[in-house]
Amino acid sequence: MANLKSLLADGRRPLLVELDPPRDEGPAAFVEGARKLTAAGADIITIADCPTGRASIDACMLAAKLKREEGIEPLPHMACRDRNWNAAKALLLGLDMEGVRQLLLVTGDPVAQEDRGQMKTVFQYNAAGLCERVRGLAEAGQTGDFFLCGALNVNAANFAAELQKAQRKEEAGIRAFLTQPVSSETAARNLHLAREKLRGNLLGGLYPPVSYRNALFLQRVNGMRLPDEMVSAYEGLNREEGEELGLQFGLRAARSVLDAVDGFYIVTPFRRVELVTRLMEGIRCLR
Repeated sequence: MANLKSLLADGRRPLLVELDPPRDEGPAAFVEGARKLTAAGADIITIADCPTGRASIDACMLAAKLKREEGIEPLPHMACRDRNWNAAKALLLGLDMEGVRQLLLVTGDPVAQEDRGQMKTVFQYNAAGLCERVRGLAEAGQTGDFFLCGALNVNAANFAAELQKAQRKEEAGIRAFLTQPVSSETAARNLHLAREKLRGNLLGGLYPPVSYRNALFLQRVNGMRLPDEMVSAYEGLNREEGEELGLQFGLRAARSVLDAVDGFYIVTPFRRVELVTRLMEGIRCLR
């Protein structure tokens, strides 16, 4: 499969799909989900780095497994939360050895409050600082050239400050941005503004909520902003109805930013691969 850099260079509007790494079980279900998504048309499988600050199978090791054993092109996330530079450098050298040379660099969520008595966060640098260090490895000939992506929060209350942060990331070497999920008119407008201000490629984020409880939770998540009317629309729906509504919201969001993005970044809710497969089919019809 083609990597993200070549897909974007060819103007192919790639579809990136995120799967959460397993926490307490082995990788079999994750790998099977990645296979199904790839067969359905996902170009890249992205893997979060211990989402919400809770330990899971390492995203970079899963990425290496997907590429080596399945021929699936992965985009692992690397958070600044858990590693000093020595540990990060060791992991980067391993990724280079495995031929995984595309990364999403994020500062990362802090360790969950209830776990802070057992562990500490490690924020030796932010995403821009990590980007500069990764570039330094390539410039010194210690690794190949990594294609580096960053996060862009289109739901930020102060989007002007978010854009300035993104511009600093570009100066550090970020080549493309994966946005937080678009779920409001404000987020869509912010993404269009980012198209005017940023040089890098933009992958529009999509997350189809699947239930009232899920939508309520997302409304409280940092970086998300679900309108009240969107949340209330899920009240009283069963699983099938909730997924159908999520599909419609996802397609509406994709349509609202279609002319501002170079591709889409879809987060799979609760590993519901079939729902994301339907969303990808709908997006292809929008092209």
